[in-house]
Amino acid sequence: MSIADSKTQKYDRQLRLWHAHGQAALERSKVCLLNGSGVGTEIVKNLILPGIGSLVVVDSAIVSDSDLGENFFVTPAHVGQPRAKAVSDLLLELNGDVHGDYLQEDPEAMIERSPEFFKQFTLVIATQISGKSLRRLADICWEQDVALIIVQAHGLVGYARIQVREHTIVESHPEQIVDLRFDSPFPALAAFADSFDLDAMDSLAHSHMPYIILLLKALNTWKQSHNAALPSNRDEREEFKQLVRTQERKEPGVENLNFEEALASAYRAWTPTTIPSSIQSILDDTRAAENLTPDTPDFWIIARAVRDFVANEGHGLLPLPGTVPDMHSDTESYVNLQTIYRTKARQDAAAVAARVTELVALAGRAERPIALDEIDRFCKNAAFVKVLRYRSFAEESDPRTAEAKTIGNALASDPRDNAAWYVALRAGEECKEHLGRWPGEPDSTSGHEVDVESDAAVLRDAIATYLAARGLPTDAVSNDHVVEFVRAAGANLHVTAALLGGVVSQEAIKLLTRQYVPIDNTVVFDGVRSVASVYRL
Repeated sequence: MSIADSKTQKYDRQLRLWHAHGQAALERSKVCLLNGSGVGTEIVKNLILPGIGSLVVVDSAIVSDSDLGENFFVTPAHVGQPRAKAVSDLLLELNGDVHGDYLQEDPEAMIERSPEFFKQFTLVIATQISGKSLRRLADICWEQDVALIIVQAHGLVGYARIQVREHTIVESHPEQIVDLRFDSPFPALAAFADSFDLDAMDSLAHSHMPYIILLLKALNTWKQSHNAALPSNRDEREEFKQLVRTQERKEPGVENLNFEEALASAYRAWTPTTIPSSIQSILDDTRAAENLTPDTPDFWIIARAVRDFVANEGHGLLPLPGTVPDMHSDTESYVNLQTIYRTKARQDAAAVAARVTELVALAGRAERPIALDEIDRFCKNAAFVKVLRYRSFAEESDPRTAEAKTIGNALASDPRDNAAWYVALRAGEECKEHLGRWPGEPDSTSGHEVDVESDAAVLRDAIATYLAARGLPTDAVSNDHVVEFVRAAGANLHVTAALLGGVVSQEAIKLLTRQYVPIDNTVVFDGVRSVASVYRL
């Protein structure tokens, strides 16, 4: 068996989700994990199995007895050994295709001492990092344009926060990509519809005529008596449906499933083909309009080419995707329809590709052409491409630019909202920086028992400070949240780690493959109530 066949067999299921080019992007990725905690190992486990390119674990901790209860990637034999090495060795056993390394260093010290270290990575996953170091890491990744996911798991609650300057998505994977051009049929489609005489057909052929043809012919008849206008109100739309019904033949033993499909899809006939406002904003974006340079990403060069296509060959419309949905039809008519739509789609993509070639040359990167497959994918998905511009962690952390209203409204509507846990977790990060441990967590250096009341007071003050700085009521987070946070004592419970590991790894794969739409930008999980919430903070 060849290497390619072996890989196809190994990754069969995921290839159905993000295809070979998505897998290739995953295999090029370089991931850094800060702290081999329970939640950290659960995340990267779910990245190693599908085959990221490489992993580096940075952790200075020594495996202790407490790790055995919350981390499946250490064993009793590892107690007293470097945790970075222990988890790295066991994680890499999951997939021999993934390269790995570890550094036995304090992640927070490395953030301060070696900011350039992070530039080599595609994605940095930071777990259980305290406040000041977290803000510094976020600044480093923002400046170096490296994707960052911040993760905190504490007892039965936790959160994950994505920070990326700009994330472009060509394949957002909508449920359907349907653009049939009923209102503006291109010449080949119009000619194909005109080639059928419904009245001259026998009943069998009539009952197998594709609904696309039925609607095109009905709409053509409608336009002739309505000054080329589409049905525009409820009465006209019902009248149009009645026009479709008049073409149907009621004969014993003949099922007119094609007419049922035509009536169900009649709305497509009277819906004008337009460019969605979200897509128009991308085509009008300054990155597509500005002078292109050798560093301009492929996405924006193709977007510029599509914009030029719309203004010229496209006559105001996006490239045709060329897909035809399943329908009741005879084989010959359906195959001919597919051929007509696909041919038009190839012609549109070829026009865009020709413009891309010109733009690449103008950008001064003719030696680095853009692959035709990439252009074809953009054209096919042109109505569904996405651009996400995340808020930086610095903007969120600064009270002057924080989305305080989002937190305030959530807490005002329901004091139990997960926003309360987010505030508690962020305040806990500040406490960890000052205490050297999480509130409620035993002090490993002194060996003294924890003063729970004292730690609760520290956390309560930190929460009040966080809220006050953002102009929110200082009592917006209940004392129950404080007590539960301190009671968790910094524990990285596996049930929480496993769930967050699944959520974060899924979002990481979206970022690495540039497929599907990741959250923007924060998810908070409350395991007590089994509730997850997403906020843009």
